[in-house]
Formats: sequence, C-alpha cells, structure tokens
Amino acid sequence: MRNRKTENTTSIFLILLSAAFLIPILLVLVNSFKSRLFISSNPFAIPRGEMFVGFTNYIAGLTSSGFFLAFLRSVFITLMSVGLILVCTSMTSWFIVRVKNKFTRGLYYLFAFSMIVPFQMVMYTMTYIVNILNFDNVVGINFVYLGFGAGLSVFMFAGFIKSIPLDIEEAAEIDGCSPLQTFFLVIFPVLKPTAITVAILNAMWIWNDYLLPYLVLGTDDKTVPVAIQIAMQGAYGATDYGGFMAMLVLAIIPIIGFYLFAQRYIISGVISGAVKG
Repeated sequence: MRNRKTENTTSIFLILLSAAFLIPILLVLVNSFKSRLFISSNPFAIPRGEMFVGFTNYIAGLTSSGFFLAFLRSVFITLMSVGLILVCTSMTSWFIVRVKNKFTRGLYYLFAFSMIVPFQMVMYTMTYIVNILNFDNVVGINFVYLGFGAGLSVFMFAGFIKSIPLDIEEAAEIDGCSPLQTFFLVIFPVLKPTAITVAILNAMWIWNDYLLPYLVLGTDDKTVPVAIQIAMQGAYGATDYGGFMAMLVLAIIPIIGFYLFAQRYIISGVISGAVKG
C-alpha cells in the first residue's frame, strides 16, 4: 500500500514538473499565431477570431530576419563543431586512458577543471585571442567550440574507454593495425553510445548558443539566435513579439526533432561514461 502511494506521489510530481517545462513552450507556440496587441494584453488565450493572424508572423519573421541564411550558417557550425568535438576528444580520451603518466593525469584534471569555469570569466580574454588568431569567422568559431566542449566530452569518453578491455587493442596490434587504425576500426565503433550522447548534448548547446556567436561573429555572420534577437528589436525598444514567437518556434523544431530521434541513447551513454576504472 505504501509503495503504491509513493508511486502515485512520484507520478504527480513528475507530471507537474513536465508541465512546468512544457507550458512555456506551448505559450510560445500559441502566441506565434496572435497579433502583437493580443500577445501583450491576453497572452494565455487561445488564438481565434480577430486574435488569430495565421502565418503572418512567420512570414514577417522569415523576411525580416534573414532566417534562411542564419539557419544554414547554424547548421554548418553545429555539424562541423560536433564533428570536431567527437573526433578530437575521443582520441584525446583514448590517449589519456592508455598512456598513464603524470602528463596525461594532469591533462585529464585540466579538462575536468574546465567544466566548472563559467564562460563569463573567460569571454573577454577569449574574444581578444580569437581576434588575434583570426578565428572570428564561420570556420574559426568551430575550433572555439571545440575548446569549450572538450571538458565534458573528454570526461565522458574517458570513463567509457576505461571499461574497454585492453585485449582487443592488443589483438588489433598483432593483426598489423597501426594506432590510428586500431582507434578508428576497433575503439571508435565501441564508443557509439557515448559518442551519440556527446553529439546530442553538444548539438543542443551549440545550436541554441547566443552569446559566443555574438561575441565572435558579431552581426555580420548571424546564427539563428542572433538573427532572431536582432531582427525582432525595433526602434525605441519596441519588439515584434509575434515575429519573435514565430522565429522561436522555427528555431526549436530542428533541435527537438534531433533530440526525439536520438533520446534513447542518452541514458545509456551517460551511464557508460560514468564507469570508473
């Protein structure tokens, strides 16, 4: 009886928690079909009658924000950054785990420490260094994301690699594989659960990131969050909330679809990455 009551209480708590996360998203979706006047005066009402403006907000947002170019730019940056993070951090983790000395131990702690350093502490010096290295462009920003995403990725990959038996690497070496062949043909396929988890976490972060692209790329090469923010700001602080809501809906659809497609790998990847050797 007590277990059933506990389960009911847990279910109610989880339902309320889910509602707390979903209601703001539903409000954005609902208000994207209203005119600006009714968004301000009656934000919780269902759009109907004179409230409902159809896809007018979506058309206005698309034409005024340069959304398509920003979308393609965000896709390129997200894919290239995630690809760099997966390849570079998995190889680094393999090196750290298999080559055990003071250097690799210090390197691991350095990556782990980078996870707890707030971005705001380093953003000014980071911007200065990025400008010196000429990384303030659509290609260069991917290496900046590699640096910021390396901490968590190395931590997760290293935890999983510790659970991989060394015997399979020795067998590959006996068969004539070079270190690179051993990694890409033997180790990397085994890392699939953790690699997918790392890809999902970094893709959601990079796609939704506003501050780093704004600091590095400015307003010339806008990503989706920057384009939405700039386009929806009018004179004297007036904001086109209808277009703003419509652009937010279009911006979250790709990443939600990607998450739903790959969500089953997240738990298994996180658990695998937490294995201690």
